[in-house]
Amino acid sequence: MNDDRRLLLVHAHPDDEVIVSGATMAKYAAEGAHVTLVTCTLGEEGEVLVPELAHLAADKEDGLGQHRIGELDAAMKALGVTDHRFLGGAGRWRDSGMMGMPTNDRPDCFWQADLDEAVGALVPVIREVRPQVVVTYNEYGGYGHPDHIQAHRVAMAAYDAAADPARFPDAGPAWAPTKLYYLAIPKSSLRQGFELMKQMGEEAPFGVTSPDDLPFGDDDESVTTQIDARDYLDAKLDAMRAHATQISVDGPLFAMSNNIGQRAFGFEHFRLMRGPLGPVEGDPARETDLFAGL
Repeated sequence: MNDDRRLLLVHAHPDDEVIVSGATMAKYAAEGAHVTLVTCTLGEEGEVLVPELAHLAADKEDGLGQHRIGELDAAMKALGVTDHRFLGGAGRWRDSGMMGMPTNDRPDCFWQADLDEAVGALVPVIREVRPQVVVTYNEYGGYGHPDHIQAHRVAMAAYDAAADPARFPDAGPAWAPTKLYYLAIPKSSLRQGFELMKQMGEEAPFGVTSPDDLPFGDDDESVTTQIDARDYLDAKLDAMRAHATQISVDGPLFAMSNNIGQRAFGFEHFRLMRGPLGPVEGDPARETDLFAGL
């Protein structure tokens, strides 16, 4: 099916896109919509989970970022997404590392990026692609990572600037996207995953003892949109496997996928922040299409 729907997602590092929005990306790409992914860094500070590639780590050869370009390319092929960009070009801004780390202070990291420069790198993409829908993180960056927070700031500012012909006049004709969403994880889904990890004998992330103590998650009533992309779960899992340095196929995430399968990873959630809410259905009542109401 071919159509004129255009979706643009702004993510911080390679692999972020797959975990929270991979099935949605695969679904819309397969349906013929134009899906564009903008990734803000190469993820140079990530932990290397593949022992034979440990030499790529930031504190060794510092070659992980270049390696992750290939991982991201393979992941996009798995999702059927053909339009992927690095903000400002590959390596323009470096992964900042977790909040509070010394890497936050590097002048070349994304956390230290000049906001106007970063917005000026995203506006031309928005004006070129002309998406009706833009997706990014909430103001907390989902879980507080500085690059996620910065991606939120850049995406929000570029969403507005792209529509203003007086801003960045050399970046192409103005374009106003219609809808903007935050990525979301309902707290009910976190509670379900937490209980399943306990049953499997796995440790919960962040060392918490209750899902209510997790430093992220959205109140269920704030989640406006649920995308049923269960038919694209295999593509999502293949894309996750492509990010081999970051996601272990033997880890709890994949064990969970084998146990609860489509219930866990085939549904993805969003919060509509700007634009019209389309028809809702189900219990709880939510949109079922990012383009609903257009």
